[in-house]
Amino acid sequence: MSDQNVNKGRRRMLILTTSAIGAVGVGFAATPFILSMMPSARARAAGAPVEVDFSKLDVGVLLTIEWQGKPIWFVKRTDAMMKKLGTIADLLVDPDSDVETQQPAYTKNLPRSQEKYPYISVMIGICTHLGCVPLDKFPVGLASGMGDDWPGGYFCPCHGSKFDMAGRVFKNVPAPTNLVIPPYRFLSETRVIVGENPGEAKA
Repeated sequence: MSDQNVNKGRRRMLILTTSAIGAVGVGFAATPFILSMMPSARARAAGAPVEVDFSKLDVGVLLTIEWQGKPIWFVKRTDAMMKKLGTIADLLVDPDSDVETQQPAYTKNLPRSQEKYPYISVMIGICTHLGCVPLDKFPVGLASGMGDDWPGGYFCPCHGSKFDMAGRVFKNVPAPTNLVIPPYRFLSETRVIVGENPGEAKA
């Protein structure tokens, strides 16, 4: 084989190798730009909206997701849970959700939910006393371990605060106000964006 053929072969190999390395380099360089278009964990913690699909959530079961570093609770309430909400007003501190800072205006109603999907409960799962995370105590009566008159709801194990299935606080407990409801909007019957109000869809 002549020196000329050897040099051509080496040149071809060097060109192919350089091209391959360049392509890999472009791929690595492009990756940060692609990732920058996706919400980072830091952005989500800072308040970026979070989309939640709860289509597989069973009725009467609590689903917890995270937004702004806080636990957000989703519950598909049963008919029995909904009926109880209207029967315990005299046990509650703020049954009509009059403290405006605890919920958006569009959830200031009996179930504290959006009117189109009243059975769907969305709340921040942090006790309004000292920031503990309450436990779900959905069964009514003795089955909950909360006493035979328990209507179902949430119990904070830190200092004994109690909330009903709409997150309304009971009287004579340390927590002063109802659980907070975050801004949220429905994309469909089973998909929600937490962190955006209705009508705030981003272009």
